[in-house]
Amino acid sequence: MSAARIRLNGKDHTVADGATIAELLDELKLPPEGVAVAVNETVVARADHARARIREGDTVEIIHAVGGGAPAPEMVLSRIMEEEPLKIGERTFKSRLILGTGKYPSNEVMVQALEAAGTEIVTVAIRRVDLKDTSGKSFLNHIDRRRYAILPNTAGCFTAKDAILTCQLAREALNTSMVKLEVIGDEKTLFPNNEATLEAARVLVKEGFTVLPYSIDDPVVCRKLQDIGCAAVMPLAAPIGSGLGIRNPFNLQIILEQAAVPVIVDAGVGTASDAAVAMELGCDGVLMNTAIAGAKDPVAMAAAMRMAIEAGRLAHRAGRIPRKLYASASSPIEGVVHAN
Repeated sequence: MSAARIRLNGKDHTVADGATIAELLDELKLPPEGVAVAVNETVVARADHARARIREGDTVEIIHAVGGGAPAPEMVLSRIMEEEPLKIGERTFKSRLILGTGKYPSNEVMVQALEAAGTEIVTVAIRRVDLKDTSGKSFLNHIDRRRYAILPNTAGCFTAKDAILTCQLAREALNTSMVKLEVIGDEKTLFPNNEATLEAARVLVKEGFTVLPYSIDDPVVCRKLQDIGCAAVMPLAAPIGSGLGIRNPFNLQIILEQAAVPVIVDAGVGTASDAAVAMELGCDGVLMNTAIAGAKDPVAMAAAMRMAIEAGRLAHRAGRIPRKLYASASSPIEGVVHAN
């Protein structure tokens, strides 16, 4: 059988002309689970891997998932969470804290942090398979998929086209249509590209994806994403990984007023008080990674974030007192003893 030159994950590679995708994966010693393949920008279903053949000049992309991204009193909390679950598309979740899986000191610490946070959704980045890694191990081996919903994200994509293909590959690899859409517009700030995000969202919604888009805290952009059919809007609190907390609560309030879908704060949270503020404003959830993974004690911070999310949600439901310029006595003044 003659040899065929192809582009595999952006590099020149030689395979037997007419080799099937299954044969290529076997050659590369890749695990059967959690891998997706696109040939000439078209995702090939796993069921077709044994039939689909690779020819001279084909462009092949192989991806997989990589790390991206103490309970409070139970009686009140469990009742609240049962009565008001977080609804994203057709799915419901008790926890309103979404965690990333990147930047942890080790996979073992990540697993402990996920446990301490009580999260039910974890994000994973989608990256090309490292062709030099023949260990056969997958990052997903560390995540209990019976316990956590996987939310693949398009972090690192700078065009709508790349983001769309990444989501298509993720759906094939991970068997999920729920995706976090990121289309970055600036390498230094990691602010999103609004036009490209809207373009990708339109395509993905039409293709049946449950789209959670990362966006600037712009009420107009969030409304457009909602109108397109996104299952939630995810405005940033501050630049990704900055830890600055919520820089513009007033924009978030406007976004919340007009929202018909969940509003989930994404990016910029630094500590537990930031998460509590987001929830007190009325946000439906918070997505974070660096604030926990980068803490001196990630597991302790994960527990703190869990309590902050729950406390903030309870405080929002309870309703804070109005702010006043002057003091207001807590005790009644009638009947106060006066010395003659």
